[in-house]
Amino acid sequence: MTIEVSNESGIEVAEDELIGVARFVLARMDVNPGAELSMILLDIEAMADLHVRWMDLPGPTDVMSFPMDELEPGGRPDAPDPGPSMLGDIVLCPQFAADQAAAAGHPLAHELALLTVHGVLHLLGYDHAEPEEEKEMFALQRELLEDWYIEQAARHRRDRQVERDRRLLDRSSDFHRRPEGL
Repeated sequence: MTIEVSNESGIEVAEDELIGVARFVLARMDVNPGAELSMILLDIEAMADLHVRWMDLPGPTDVMSFPMDELEPGGRPDAPDPGPSMLGDIVLCPQFAADQAAAAGHPLAHELALLTVHGVLHLLGYDHAEPEEEKEMFALQRELLEDWYIEQAARHRRDRQVERDRRLLDRSSDFHRRPEGL
């Protein structure tokens, strides 16, 4: 899966975390592993401009999604299996997200992970214009984000255990050395 990040926001963010959460969601949603996704991080002014041009809404917003290929379930039975596709672009505004994170009392990294999940779900056809759509999308968004955090914690524990094991093995090799003169 190819995920490219272009940070034009002027704010340093952990791009590897954004890629990680996007990759997790795409895999969990069973998207073809050859699919491509682009993430663009913009400043407040550029995001406000996009928001007006594409949504006809004033001011900046936190995330916008621009699907590229039309994803359709099913299709003709004699059609070849769909291959990888360009899913589209997710545009994030870290400065706007930072204000939301502060108001919600959580770190910017969490807000950006949440917005990444939200943006990916929009690319996959989920919406929240109607109450039932909102209920479905936001429940899935919560579940995916929670599962990603659980996976991150498990990976961290595994990495720490591997490091402890390596240090123990390094120390145990000292016991197997013969003292000089024997």
